[in-house]
This record gives sequence, structure tokens and C-alpha cells, in this order.
Amino acid sequence: MAEYVVLILGDADRWWSTMSLKERKDGYAEYDRFGAELVRRGHRIVGGAELQQTSTARTVQPGGTDVTDGPYVETAEQVGGFYKVETDDPDDLVECCKIIAALGDAVEVRPCVVPEERPS
Repeated sequence: MAEYVVLILGDADRWWSTMSLKERKDGYAEYDRFGAELVRRGHRIVGGAELQQTSTARTVQPGGTDVTDGPYVETAEQVGGFYKVETDDPDDLVECCKIIAALGDAVEVRPCVVPEERPS
């Protein structure tokens, strides 16, 4: 099975700052449905997490000498969470991701580099 990272992209802070408790609960229910659907279709979740608000981030700037609080770039789209999934069917994985994309955030599915693919 190949490994993929599913990145949830959007306004990561929206869940906490503008959504009602009911909206958040309903959203989390869709994430639970997404996880159950992955398992039902034979995908294997091997890791992942929801990330805290972007204000908790610390960023090491290019060059490695400066560290700043907050995300690196000013943008409305940040990574709010991720799943690491093993699957033999990346097309079906993308289909499953439509469940959480329907909540309003983009979802990026990207294959992980396997050690054999790295140059020596």
C-alpha cells in the first residue's frame, strides 16, 4: 500500500472563531463519517491530527536564523489538519475526501515519498 497525506486547507481558525457550537459538532460528525468511510472502503488511517489555531504556530524562516510567531505567510488558507492514509486506491481516497471538502475547505491529497525514491 502506498502512503498519502490528506491536507485540510482553508481558514483553520474559522472553526473556533466564527462557527457556532452546533456547526462545529456537525462538522466533526462529518469528519467522523469520513474516517468511517475510509475504513469501510479499505483505506487505512495511519496518522493525523487536527491542528490548533494558527496563532499558536512558530515558524523558522528561510535561512534558519529567525523564528517568528504565527504562520509563515499571510493568507486566508492554512493547513488545519491532516490524515496520513495507506491505500491501494488513490482515486477512491479522493472520492472519500469529497465528504470533508463539502464542509467548505479544500482538501489536498498528496503521495508520500518512499525512501527508495530518494536520491542516494
